[in-house]
Amino acid sequence: MKKLKLDELNRVSVSEFKSSKKLPVVVVLDNVRSMHNIGSIFRTADGFAVEQVCLCGITAQPPHREIEKTALGATQSINWAYFPDTISAVNTLRAEGYLIIAIEQAENSSMLNEFNLTADKKYALIFGNEVNGVSDDVMEIIDACIEIPQFGTKHSFNIVVSAGIVLWDFFSKMIISK
Repeated sequence: MKKLKLDELNRVSVSEFKSSKKLPVVVVLDNVRSMHNIGSIFRTADGFAVEQVCLCGITAQPPHREIEKTALGATQSINWAYFPDTISAVNTLRAEGYLIIAIEQAENSSMLNEFNLTADKKYALIFGNEVNGVSDDVMEIIDACIEIPQFGTKHSFNIVVSAGIVLWDFFSKMIISK
């Protein structure tokens, strides 16, 4: 087996990516502190062709050197918007027809592997602060909550790992299994 070289990967240009069909998903970052995490989320969002990333509250915005370290240019390919607070983002996305889903450990959450997607729906996935998770005031206005099953001794995944797991699950259910 031989690894592919960069020129063998057949990557699309930023302009081709921007005009391509997107996964009907928006990623919402609720007061995420780490710029490395923010950049990695952009890169993951690019990899799964999500529609947009919403940066809320204290979440830093591009352009910033610390975000670009891990984004590797994905801040140019992924559409993004800033909201002074996550509630504003949720209200805007709900008005645009998105189902609002927190990724959190909570009462009555649905396990990711059991969560069924509807083909004609659009989804806004909220990922919370690295220490406090999704804000309590945001949890009061969500439509659903998804939890990632875990079996080890730790009680959580890093936000970037969580985003990768959830976006892969949505991508595989919406695109691959079609």
